[in-house]
Amino acid sequence: MATYLLVHGAWGGGYGYREIALRLRAEGHEVHIASLTGLGDRVHLVSPAIDLTTHVNDVLAVIDGERLSNLILVGHSYGGMIITAVSALRAAKIRNLVYVDAFLPRDGEALWDVATEWERKHYIDSQRDVPGLMAPFPGSPPILTRHPLLTVLQPYRASGEESQIQRRTYIYATRDAPTVFTQFHERVSNDPAWKSYTLHTGHIVMMDDPDGLTTILLAEAE
Repeated sequence: MATYLLVHGAWGGGYGYREIALRLRAEGHEVHIASLTGLGDRVHLVSPAIDLTTHVNDVLAVIDGERLSNLILVGHSYGGMIITAVSALRAAKIRNLVYVDAFLPRDGEALWDVATEWERKHYIDSQRDVPGLMAPFPGSPPILTRHPLLTVLQPYRASGEESQIQRRTYIYATRDAPTVFTQFHERVSNDPAWKSYTLHTGHIVMMDDPDGLTTILLAEAE
């Protein structure tokens, strides 16, 4: 039996992993879904003061509170920022890092630094009416809610501890390629330290292709 901790992306909530969690649990695995402050079922706590550290601490609280170890830590989209930062603080607890069409920062980079110019413009313009809280991108599902601006401005800081983690996987969604995530896929696809997959889906991989994503995640448990 493997243990998974699933981390969602910006504007969303843990509900996005519902189908994935059902499938993994049906195979006998233990699954935890992080609930990030100000988002999803904790939207009532939203505040412009929330930053990347807040969300990293949310995930650390699950790892420490549930006494998780030998963990497959999965991050989607903005969740890649979170799991990267968590890996610098709890590497000994993590067996695999899995990035699902996710941001993959280098030491000292914020999401802002690796986003496109169009995305950065949206981050600023969409929070002018509610300062500090970015609106979802145009055309997004109505279930998405505002996201704290500080989370995309705060950089990730490496500790050196993260180098202990030997198993790393990147899953790239190709349907709308190229995207902001193309750069990360290209960085790791020829790196022998990484496993790399492509799925012909949109960015919300867990909802577009739950069977395909589940198959890859189950392979990580082997």
